[in-house]
Amino acid sequence: MEYIEIIKSIMNDCHLSQDKFARIIGVNQTTVGQWLQAKKKPNMDSIISICSHFNVSPNELLGFDKIENKKFIIM
Repeated sequence: MEYIEIIKSIMNDCHLSQDKFARIIGVNQTTVGQWLQAKKKPNMDSIISICSHFNVSPNELLGFDKIENKKFIIM
């Protein structure tokens, strides 16, 4: 999976809107929208924040390690 699908899965599993997801990780909603449209990629600070808040490794988030049947939770 690519980071876009993983972010969508996190948002879906945790029942989060783009705005709520953005507030949790400390960015604005426009930034999250740009990630989901592949206009921008998350920077290192955002990757670290996503990983620490949603129990996902950087390798999983960036698609280097496969994620199988994982449910994401807010930490």
